[in-house]
Amino acid sequence: MNEGWYEISLKKHRKYGGKIEVLPKVPITSLKDFAIWYTPGVAEPSRSISKDPDLSFELTSRWNTIAVVTDGTRVLGLGNIGPEASYPVMEGKSMIFKYLGGVDAVPVPLRVKSADELVETVKRLEPAFGGINLEDIESPKCFFVLEKLRNEMQIPVWHDDQQGTATAILAGLINALKVVGKKINDITVALIGAGAANIAAARLLIRAEVNPGNIIMVDKAGILHAYREDMDKMMFENKWKYDLALQTNSENRTGGIEDAMEGSGRGHSHFYPRPRDHKKGMGIPNE
Repeated sequence: MNEGWYEISLKKHRKYGGKIEVLPKVPITSLKDFAIWYTPGVAEPSRSISKDPDLSFELTSRWNTIAVVTDGTRVLGLGNIGPEASYPVMEGKSMIFKYLGGVDAVPVPLRVKSADELVETVKRLEPAFGGINLEDIESPKCFFVLEKLRNEMQIPVWHDDQQGTATAILAGLINALKVVGKKINDITVALIGAGAANIAAARLLIRAEVNPGNIIMVDKAGILHAYREDMDKMMFENKWKYDLALQTNSENRTGGIEDAMEGSGRGHSHFYPRPRDHKKGMGIPNE
């Protein structure tokens, strides 16, 4: 079924040569206007900003411009396809930011090898943007990158696949609980998958007062619990998943997806969000 959309999309991308462009937003009626917007007039805004860098948020488009940054390691359902191949997705996200939110966004796929290199590269972009939207970065690298950049940059940094998905899950849960008349601290939540989206979701749900012991998470090795054989390895390779393995599943439930979902329809209310990166048609979490 998707093949038809793939064919149309490829033709349209080739026809238009991409999805976004840069246009002036100031009136230009004659060549004299360049004396205002460029030389010599532009020197005065530059002098003002040199005295107070924060004026860049008032005198330039920086206040409403973000970078959509990726290293191309975890793109949609495509996986590690590299920075060039990630460009259509980053361009599409930039289009959505502008069309639905009025925010100017610039695709910035980066050819970097490590999390540290990604962090350092993004930090160097700070003077050009008012915010950073991280996108499609593999787990657990994405957790380290987000935390590091939020601590070390002066502009907002957001990871769509973590915070965006987690916020949508929490919003859906809050509305569902209103419908069934349940309290958030009296439900069991099964999270199918333990990658970027659901690890962030679990952390946000705990902040929203879901009982950590009532959260059951499943990855490709089964239900997370404190006594899994891979806990030592997890502690070194993915401390974020390790912390959740210690906090969640107070029953020490074991098994797979069916075991995580056991009890649906009786006792506690159950909520089963599935992240977008589910393996197609298999019912098996990616992480």
